[in-house]
Amino acid sequence: MTTDKNVAGLLLAAGAGRRMGMPKALVTYRGRLFVESAADVLAGGGCRPVLVVLGAEADRVRKSARLDGFQIVDNPDWNEGMGASVRVGLGTVGALSDVTAAVVLPVDVPGVTSAAVARLVAVAAPDVLARASFDGVPGHPVVIGRNHWTGVIESAVGDVGARDYLRSRARDVLDVPCGDVAVGTDVDRPADLDRLAP
Repeated sequence: MTTDKNVAGLLLAAGAGRRMGMPKALVTYRGRLFVESAADVLAGGGCRPVLVVLGAEADRVRKSARLDGFQIVDNPDWNEGMGASVRVGLGTVGALSDVTAAVVLPVDVPGVTSAAVARLVAVAAPDVLARASFDGVPGHPVVIGRNHWTGVIESAVGDVGARDYLRSRARDVLDVPCGDVAVGTDVDRPADLDRLAP
């Protein structure tokens, strides 16, 4: 899919996956690593460029995953939690002057599709906050317009990404229903893979 918008994809794939027993970036589902599939989903939905934030076992991920064409961003503070990945990712995207918004996707939502990402890209703009929802339940991915990047970076601490910022502006967050084209289930443990639609 092509688009005339300059919307970056930001894939958060730095965590150690303690409950999973391994970094989620390296989990295999339907014959592919989570990190590969998720990066392709962002690109397929119209995100350009796609940045992949790595941390835990980053060297192993680089060696194991096919990430040609994607920009790798190292998060040296990955052990702090998702907040550090959001900060380093948006900080890197912020240096790209032609990017107006970022679609943010954690690596552990393998049921998200390019069709869902495309819906988020379609509403993306510098002043927009938006998030996918599944049967009325908010989920991922989320859109963070450029005008909000500084605020999100300032509020992203510990294991909190953009959640607190979005909550503080709940009335401004556009709901983008995606339940008809994707599954919003987070995968935290091996058994969670069984809950995904076949």
